[in-house]
Amino acid sequence: MVVLAELAFSTSDLAQVRFAVSPMWEIAPSFRLLRSGTTHPVHRPWADQVRPRMVAAGLYQGWLSELIPPTSGYVPDFLNPPPAGPASTPAAERDAIRASPADRVRRDLDHLARHQGNLGPRLRTLHNDPQGLLPKVTEELETYWELALAPYWARIREVLDADILYRSRMAAEHGAGHLLNDLHTSVSWDGNALRIAHRKQPLTRTKAGTGLLLIPSAFTGPGLRTRTTLPDPPQLAYPARGIGTLWKPRPATRADSLSAVLGRSRTLTQLAHRTGLSPAGVSQYLTALRNAGLVTAHRAGRSVLYARTTAAEALLQAASG
Repeated sequence: MVVLAELAFSTSDLAQVRFAVSPMWEIAPSFRLLRSGTTHPVHRPWADQVRPRMVAAGLYQGWLSELIPPTSGYVPDFLNPPPAGPASTPAAERDAIRASPADRVRRDLDHLARHQGNLGPRLRTLHNDPQGLLPKVTEELETYWELALAPYWARIREVLDADILYRSRMAAEHGAGHLLNDLHTSVSWDGNALRIAHRKQPLTRTKAGTGLLLIPSAFTGPGLRTRTTLPDPPQLAYPARGIGTLWKPRPATRADSLSAVLGRSRTLTQLAHRTGLSPAGVSQYLTALRNAGLVTAHRAGRSVLYARTTAAEALLQAASG
């Protein structure tokens, strides 16, 4: 029997559907994968590099080993604070975790205890003193991030950004209902509610805030992960498109070969008209920006769409300040 959870939507809820990239949403599933020791068909190249670092750092016996169940199950909600904007930084999300109210931390740990039968020794001390020990938790989160995800984040972000660009275009061309229907095989939209199949717990507005936060993920999958904690909007992490290509070797892009392709493209012609530059000049600028990690390119029909990266946004923000 298929169990359905339904999240009702008002007009206001639908107007507050948005996407966000969240570094912390990658922590639990990636740590779980590393800890399992299994050979993953997609993430094996990454795991083979990172597992020795985890052993050397002793992270398999730390806070994360008790907070994140080894195979599946509930992960405390305070580890996934809602991103305030379209792309949170790891530091900002760690600050939000460190500022979690003590009663929320205890409530989440009680929920974890119900799922797995008891709490480990570290988590019992965290339950007794959340404010005193959350800094220890975030220190370990930072260590894990720097060893396991930071060296690969630019590559991961490219996949996540491409997913958001694709789905945003879908919503613009076909509407929000089409977008929600296309998120995952277990998700469907009936015009008034979002239905999620095979979810054990109910998903109601009485337990979640307004709107919906959609978070593409490189390591979540093949299923979905959700977070419903008042007053935050419900969060739904889903497998991003293109994960199968994430770790494939990428040959270095030569500027002359890229220019030869892009110089004849519809995209360069359009940009040349908009900027007053020659197509060759536009090609050179785009090549330099892409090589510097300031833009990513995404195919859309006969055109190539260029999007600013997080590094570019940081530079622009610094320049405007």
